[in-house]
Amino acid sequence: METSTLEVVKRKKSGAVIANRIVHWLSRNWLLAFAVAWGFFIGLPWLAPVFMKFGWTGAAKVIYLIYALECHQLPERSYFLFGSKMTYSLSEIQTAWQPTNNPLVLRQFLGNQQMGWKVAWCERTTWWYGSLWISALAYGFVRKKLFALSFRALMLSALPMAVDGGTHLISDIIDFGNSFRDNNAWLATLTNHIFPATFYAGDAAGSFNLWMRLITGVIFGIGIVWFAFPQVEATMNDMAQRIELKFQKAGLSL
Repeated sequence: METSTLEVVKRKKSGAVIANRIVHWLSRNWLLAFAVAWGFFIGLPWLAPVFMKFGWTGAAKVIYLIYALECHQLPERSYFLFGSKMTYSLSEIQTAWQPTNNPLVLRQFLGNQQMGWKVAWCERTTWWYGSLWISALAYGFVRKKLFALSFRALMLSALPMAVDGGTHLISDIIDFGNSFRDNNAWLATLTNHIFPATFYAGDAAGSFNLWMRLITGVIFGIGIVWFAFPQVEATMNDMAQRIELKFQKAGLSL
């Protein structure tokens, strides 16, 4: 009985040592772990059109389904691969798919051989999450010099995206495809029509709407990293030091 009890205690201690070593490694390499995990997460939506191109529709549709849980995937607001263009207007999608303004129907369009296949994320999410990953990589080079952004500044970085996304939502509710964020007539009036008509209307490449999704997503992605990562860094350093002290006292090596 005593031998059995000692074995159990030894196993528990061994398990605790292993767990502490894993936590220590993560606390010292958390940025690498994040970069790999987040890179995988943001890479999968781009694999969906690749899978469709090679005829692996089952795998592609699984990706579309998973990412549809957190993105509307409207095709006129998404990028396409392997087609004649990377973006298409609502009228082009309607012609290729169905003549409808119902977003629940429109989002089902994945693409075709001529237009290519859509990425499993909308433009805003692509730039938002993508900029977060790029900012995380950049943080690795400035982590010792960067101070944490204040919460107020973080909220300010989120404001442009909230305004852009919020006005799009209101516009879609009023008249999907034909409202004030679709034609942006208000902007044309404010700027005295100095830009081409294609800049004001729709969501195609070079349009105001696409630029706003890109810019506001990037600003918020940078803001999140700038706010959160210095705090995560401090927490992880403290955790690593605690484990190192514990191992030092126990005469164990990491």
